[in-house]
Amino acid sequence: MNQSRSRMTHRAGRMRAMLWSIVLIAAGAMLLPLTAYVWTAAVQAQETSAQADADGKNPRSEYWRDVRDSDSGYTAVTGPEANILIQSRGETWRELRNGPVMIIGAILVLGVILAVLAYHLMHGGFKLEHRTGRKVLRWAVSDRVLHWYTATLFIVLAITGLSLLWGRAVLIPVLGKEGFAVWAGIAKPVHDYLALAFAAGLIVMLLKWFHYNIPASYDLEWIKKAGGYLGDSHPPAGFANAGEKAYYWTLVFAGTALVVSGFWLLFPNLGFDRAAMQNANIVHGVSALILTAFVCLHIYLGTLGSEGALEGMITGEVDEGWARQHHGVWLDEIQQGHGEARHEAPPGRSAEAPT
Repeated sequence: MNQSRSRMTHRAGRMRAMLWSIVLIAAGAMLLPLTAYVWTAAVQAQETSAQADADGKNPRSEYWRDVRDSDSGYTAVTGPEANILIQSRGETWRELRNGPVMIIGAILVLGVILAVLAYHLMHGGFKLEHRTGRKVLRWAVSDRVLHWYTATLFIVLAITGLSLLWGRAVLIPVLGKEGFAVWAGIAKPVHDYLALAFAAGLIVMLLKWFHYNIPASYDLEWIKKAGGYLGDSHPPAGFANAGEKAYYWTLVFAGTALVVSGFWLLFPNLGFDRAAMQNANIVHGVSALILTAFVCLHIYLGTLGSEGALEGMITGEVDEGWARQHHGVWLDEIQQGHGEARHEAPPGRSAEAPT
């Protein structure tokens, strides 16, 4: 009995010894490489510290500083800037685009729309004082086609472009991510392809109407009276008043910036680096927002804001009373022989627009 119990105790001791041996072997297999790693890291840390003490620089910090500064490395991949691991300026671009450009742009565009709406509700538009029944040719057919061609393209480009700019903040909460993805998949190619057609129309329009928008001395009086909104008398104005000239020159400068930056964005494979593309994106967004604000004001002043103005861009002719009220200098030039004031022309009759 005692001998059997002794044999069982001896057997249990051997099992415990075997299990502890397995545990120790497994622990050693895991810890020995870790010990070597810790030892190597400690040696490297000492070497890094010694080198930093020697020249006052931390090589690891210097390495990542170089990477963040877009210093070039080596890669077998070909392409512009393929040897740059990280371009830190991309984060600056993202914060600028999603911050000031989006927010200030929204304030600008919505501010103009709300200001125009408030003014119209309080004062109404500029009413035509009286109609004479006599018509004056203001816009030739070619001018009207050019205007509506460019205007239609701009509206489509503004809708698609601004929806991409504000989509994350405005459209995703409404459409959801999947719905916005579908819309963006349509808006992006539409925006890209129509941009070239718009650029062509804008260039032709600016060249064709340049001579109407040369500043004149009487423009200052128009500005002082805010086009007649301040005071009782109608300020002098030629074919284009000072406000229309300001709109034209905004189209010249902001439109040029819009077209050139858009060219950068449409053709990235021409060798433009990422910094140039980021700059172009910001310029494109800012110029588009400025033009959108001016176009909103232009649409109001050409429709509800000035009774009789839209007739000129639809039929080509305006009432002589409207011309006297808003463009007195131009009407005087016509009546002095530089153009023609006439009754409604019979079908088939036409007259040249003033030059």
